Amino acid sequence: MTGPRTGPGAPPSAPTDKLLDHTYDGIQEYDNPMPRWWLLTFAGTVIFSVIYMFNVGPVGSGKGRIADYDASVAAYKAAHPEPEATLPPEQLAAIVADAGARERGKTVYATNCASCHRADGGGLIGPNLADDAWIHGGTPVDVYRTINLGVLEKGMPNWGKLLKPAQLQEVVAYVVSLQGTNPPNPKPPQGPAQAPAPTP
Repeated sequence: MTGPRTGPGAPPSAPTDKLLDHTYDGIQEYDNPMPRWWLLTFAGTVIFSVIYMFNVGPVGSGKGRIADYDASVAAYKAAHPEPEATLPPEQLAAIVADAGARERGKTVYATNCASCHRADGGGLIGPNLADDAWIHGGTPVDVYRTINLGVLEKGMPNWGKLLKPAQLQEVVAYVVSLQGTNPPNPKPPQGPAQAPAPTP
Protein backbone atom coordinates (compact mmCIF):
# COMPACT_ATOMS: atom_id res chain seq x y z
CA MET A 1 0.00 0.00 0.00
CA THR A 2 1.43 3.35 -0.98
CA GLY A 3 1.11 6.63 0.92
CA PRO A 4 -0.61 9.80 -0.36
CA ARG A 5 0.90 11.41 -3.39
CA THR A 6 3.07 14.45 -2.84
CA GLY A 7 4.74 16.98 -5.08
CA PRO A 8 3.50 18.47 -8.37
CA GLY A 9 0.19 17.04 -9.47
CA ALA A 10 -0.79 15.90 -5.98
CA PRO A 11 -4.33 16.83 -4.85
CA PRO A 12 -4.52 19.86 -2.55
CA SER A 13 -4.60 19.11 1.13
CA ALA A 14 -7.72 19.90 3.10
CA PRO A 15 -7.60 23.33 4.77
CA THR A 16 -6.97 23.31 8.49
CA ASP A 17 -8.20 26.89 9.19
CA LYS A 18 -11.33 27.24 11.30
CA LEU A 19 -14.51 28.14 9.42
CA LEU A 20 -16.87 30.68 10.93
CA ASP A 21 -20.42 29.57 11.66
CA HIS A 22 -22.12 31.75 9.07
CA THR A 23 -22.78 31.32 5.39
CA TYR A 24 -23.82 33.94 2.84
CA ASP A 25 -25.07 32.64 -0.52
CA GLY A 26 -23.16 29.43 0.06
CA ILE A 27 -19.93 31.30 0.82
CA GLN A 28 -18.12 30.60 4.08
CA GLU A 29 -15.35 32.61 5.72
CA TYR A 30 -12.20 31.46 7.49
CA ASP A 31 -11.46 32.83 10.93
CA ASN A 32 -7.94 34.03 10.14
CA PRO A 33 -6.29 36.43 12.60
CA MET A 34 -5.01 39.80 11.39
CA PRO A 35 -1.25 39.92 10.66
CA ARG A 36 0.78 41.00 13.69
CA TRP A 37 2.40 43.90 11.80
CA TRP A 38 -1.06 45.28 10.95
CA LEU A 39 -2.22 45.09 14.56
CA LEU A 40 0.95 46.86 15.77
CA THR A 41 0.50 49.59 13.16
CA PHE A 42 -3.13 50.10 14.19
CA ALA A 43 -2.18 50.31 17.87
CA GLY A 44 0.49 52.87 17.01
CA THR A 45 -2.01 55.10 15.18
CA VAL A 46 -4.37 54.98 18.18
CA ILE A 47 -1.57 56.03 20.55
CA PHE A 48 -0.49 58.82 18.19
CA SER A 49 -4.06 60.14 17.87
CA VAL A 50 -4.32 60.47 21.66
CA ILE A 51 -1.02 62.36 21.81
CA TYR A 52 -2.10 64.61 18.93
CA MET A 53 -5.53 65.34 20.42
CA PHE A 54 -4.13 66.46 23.77
CA ASN A 55 -1.34 68.47 22.11
CA VAL A 56 1.31 66.68 24.14
CA GLY A 57 4.68 68.29 23.48
CA PRO A 58 7.39 68.21 22.68
CA VAL A 59 6.87 65.24 20.39
CA GLY A 60 9.64 65.42 17.86
CA SER A 61 10.38 69.14 17.52
CA GLY A 62 8.44 72.21 18.57
CA LYS A 63 6.15 72.99 21.50
CA GLY A 64 3.08 71.25 20.13
CA ARG A 65 0.83 71.79 17.14
CA ILE A 66 -1.22 74.60 18.73
CA ALA A 67 1.86 76.57 19.78
CA ASP A 68 3.41 76.04 16.36
CA TYR A 69 0.21 77.26 14.67
CA ASP A 70 0.02 80.37 16.87
CA ALA A 71 3.66 81.15 16.12
CA SER A 72 3.05 80.80 12.38
CA VAL A 73 0.03 83.14 12.53
CA ALA A 74 1.99 85.72 14.53
CA ALA A 75 4.87 85.57 12.04
CA TYR A 76 2.50 86.03 9.09
CA LYS A 77 0.79 89.02 10.70
CA ALA A 78 4.18 90.59 11.43
CA ALA A 79 5.24 90.15 7.80
CA HIS A 80 1.87 91.31 6.39
CA PRO A 81 0.57 94.17 8.54
CA GLU A 82 -2.98 95.28 7.84
CA PRO A 83 -3.22 98.75 6.33
CA GLU A 84 -4.69 101.56 8.38
CA ALA A 85 -8.43 102.15 8.00
CA THR A 86 -7.53 105.57 6.64
CA LEU A 87 -4.45 107.71 5.98
CA PRO A 88 -3.77 111.40 6.63
CA PRO A 89 -5.16 113.62 3.85
CA GLU A 90 -1.72 115.13 3.23
CA GLN A 91 -0.20 111.70 2.61
CA LEU A 92 -2.98 110.68 0.24
CA ALA A 93 -2.77 114.01 -1.59
CA ALA A 94 0.92 113.40 -2.21
CA ILE A 95 0.20 109.92 -3.58
CA VAL A 96 -2.59 111.22 -5.83
CA ALA A 97 -0.20 113.86 -7.22
CA ASP A 98 2.44 111.22 -8.02
CA ALA A 99 2.18 110.31 -11.73
CA GLY A 100 4.13 107.10 -11.17
CA ALA A 101 1.75 106.02 -8.41
CA ARG A 102 -1.25 106.67 -10.67
CA GLU A 103 0.29 104.64 -13.47
CA ARG A 104 0.98 101.70 -11.15
CA GLY A 105 -2.51 102.07 -9.75
CA LYS A 106 -3.91 101.79 -13.26
CA THR A 107 -2.41 98.31 -13.51
CA VAL A 108 -3.89 97.31 -10.14
CA TYR A 109 -7.24 98.73 -11.22
CA ALA A 110 -7.24 96.84 -14.51
CA THR A 111 -6.53 93.59 -12.69
CA ASN A 112 -8.96 93.90 -9.81
CA CYS A 113 -11.55 96.64 -10.43
CA ALA A 114 -12.31 96.91 -14.15
CA SER A 115 -14.60 93.86 -14.15
CA CYS A 116 -17.09 95.75 -11.97
CA HIS A 117 -16.37 99.42 -12.79
CA ARG A 118 -15.26 99.10 -16.46
CA ALA A 119 -11.77 99.79 -17.70
CA ASP A 120 -12.60 103.48 -18.17
CA GLY A 121 -14.37 103.76 -14.79
CA GLY A 122 -17.79 104.28 -16.38
CA GLY A 123 -19.47 101.71 -14.15
CA LEU A 124 -20.89 98.25 -14.79
CA ILE A 125 -21.93 96.18 -11.78
CA GLY A 126 -20.25 98.75 -9.59
CA PRO A 127 -20.97 102.49 -9.74
CA ASN A 128 -19.57 105.02 -12.16
CA LEU A 129 -16.22 106.33 -10.88
CA ALA A 130 -15.79 109.02 -13.53
CA ASP A 131 -18.61 111.40 -12.53
CA ASP A 132 -19.01 113.65 -9.52
CA ALA A 133 -21.59 111.46 -7.71
CA TRP A 134 -20.23 109.31 -4.90
CA ILE A 135 -22.16 106.88 -2.71
CA HIS A 136 -19.48 106.72 -0.03
CA GLY A 137 -17.67 110.00 -0.64
CA GLY A 138 -15.23 111.04 -3.34
CA THR A 139 -12.33 112.63 -1.47
CA PRO A 140 -9.06 110.67 -1.48
CA VAL A 141 -9.67 109.79 2.20
CA ASP A 142 -13.18 108.54 1.38
CA VAL A 143 -12.01 106.54 -1.62
CA TYR A 144 -9.19 104.99 0.41
CA ARG A 145 -11.56 103.98 3.18
CA THR A 146 -14.09 102.49 0.74
CA ILE A 147 -11.50 100.44 -1.15
CA ASN A 148 -9.71 99.41 2.02
CA LEU A 149 -12.77 98.25 3.98
CA GLY A 150 -14.96 97.30 1.00
CA VAL A 151 -18.72 97.33 0.78
CA LEU A 152 -19.45 93.72 1.61
CA GLU A 153 -23.25 94.01 1.48
CA LYS A 154 -22.94 95.06 -2.18
CA GLY A 155 -20.32 92.49 -3.11
CA MET A 156 -17.21 94.68 -2.98
CA PRO A 157 -14.46 92.90 -1.01
CA ASN A 158 -12.25 94.63 1.52
CA TRP A 159 -9.28 95.11 -0.74
CA GLY A 160 -7.12 96.12 2.22
CA LYS A 161 -6.81 92.41 3.03
CA LEU A 162 -6.02 91.44 -0.56
CA LEU A 163 -3.68 94.16 -1.80
CA LYS A 164 -0.34 95.27 -0.49
CA PRO A 165 -0.39 98.67 1.25
CA ALA A 166 1.45 100.32 -1.64
CA GLN A 167 -0.97 98.82 -4.20
CA LEU A 168 -3.92 100.05 -2.16
CA GLN A 169 -2.60 103.61 -2.11
CA GLU A 170 -1.75 103.52 -5.82
CA VAL A 171 -5.16 102.29 -6.91
CA VAL A 172 -6.73 105.05 -4.81
CA ALA A 173 -4.60 107.57 -6.70
CA TYR A 174 -5.79 106.15 -10.02
CA VAL A 175 -9.48 106.04 -9.02
CA VAL A 176 -9.33 109.66 -7.88
CA SER A 177 -7.79 110.60 -11.24
CA LEU A 178 -10.80 109.13 -13.06
CA GLN A 179 -13.15 111.81 -11.71
CA GLY A 180 -14.40 114.08 -14.48
CA THR A 181 -13.00 111.99 -17.36
CA ASN A 182 -16.52 111.49 -18.83
CA PRO A 183 -16.20 108.09 -20.59
CA PRO A 184 -18.79 107.19 -23.26
CA ASN A 185 -22.06 105.55 -22.20
CA PRO A 186 -21.47 105.79 -18.46
CA LYS A 187 -23.68 104.31 -15.79
CA PRO A 188 -26.15 106.87 -14.36
CA PRO A 189 -24.91 108.81 -11.32
CA GLN A 190 -25.42 107.24 -7.91
CA GLY A 191 -25.11 109.08 -4.64
CA PRO A 192 -24.82 112.79 -3.87
CA ALA A 193 -22.76 115.04 -6.11
CA GLN A 194 -19.36 116.12 -4.82
CA ALA A 195 -16.80 118.50 -6.24
CA PRO A 196 -14.00 116.53 -7.93
CA ALA A 197 -10.64 116.27 -6.26
CA PRO A 198 -8.06 118.79 -7.44
CA THR A 199 -6.39 117.70 -10.65
CA PRO A 200 -2.76 116.62 -10.00
